[in-house]
Formats: sequence, C-alpha cells, structure tokens
Amino acid sequence: MSLSAKQLNVGDTHSEVIVEDLKRTQLVQYAGVSGDYNPLHSDEVFATQVAGYPTVFAHGMLTMGMTGKMLTNYVGDGRLTNFGVRFSKQVWPGDDLTSTATVKELREEGGQHFVDLEVSTKNQKGEEVVSGTASAKIDA
Repeated sequence: MSLSAKQLNVGDTHSEVIVEDLKRTQLVQYAGVSGDYNPLHSDEVFATQVAGYPTVFAHGMLTMGMTGKMLTNYVGDGRLTNFGVRFSKQVWPGDDLTSTATVKELREEGGQHFVDLEVSTKNQKGEEVVSGTASAKIDA
C-alpha cells in the first residue's frame, strides 16, 4: 500500500532509528563505496593529531543517505522528488541516530499529489546533526 494524501495531515510525523552504535567499519565501507577517502573519516592519527578532532567521524553523505532511507521507508521507493539537507554536527563512531519527517504541506500540482516534509536527524543526546526538507509524490 502506498502513502496517500487521505492518510496524512499537516503536523504528522514519522520517526525511525537509522543507526545504533555507528561502527568505524561502516565509515570505512562507506568510503569504499563512495570513493571519498578523506582521512578524517578513517585515519585516527590524522583525525586526532593533524586535524585536532577527538576521533574520526562519519561522512556527511553517509548520514544523509541513512536519513534518505527513512524517507523512502515512509513515502515509498521512487517517490522522492526533492531532498536536501544541512549538516549541523559531526556524527561519531558509537552514535545512535533517529530521523524524523514532519508533514509541512500537502499539495496538488497538475493533477498529482505531493507531500512536503521537514526532516531532522538527531543523535542520542538529542542534538540535531542533519536538518532539511524533502518532497514526495503520493497517491490521492
């Protein structure tokens, strides 16, 4: 069953835990898949002694991708028409992340129905690490 305008109201939310205890292995795997081998994400010595961070941290696009999976779980595969984020804090190994989509607007354009969403991903401390917006095509 697909998400429909009849099921939604402005202010509705959908939340999912998108990662529990983020592992360094996941950072290295993402580097391999994405081709982003910035040492800030995998080289402890570089991250701490050269760059001055407490440890390595996740790629922003890894966090965005996990947030995007929450969105497609909610609205359905192939339905996103727009998705953009702002990265506000680093995501560290060991973090738990929960992502929430809030319905901001339901609209119709050219006979098609859309939902506009506000997106927020927070760590286990309640700190927002990603904020953004998304739009998706939905059923009537």
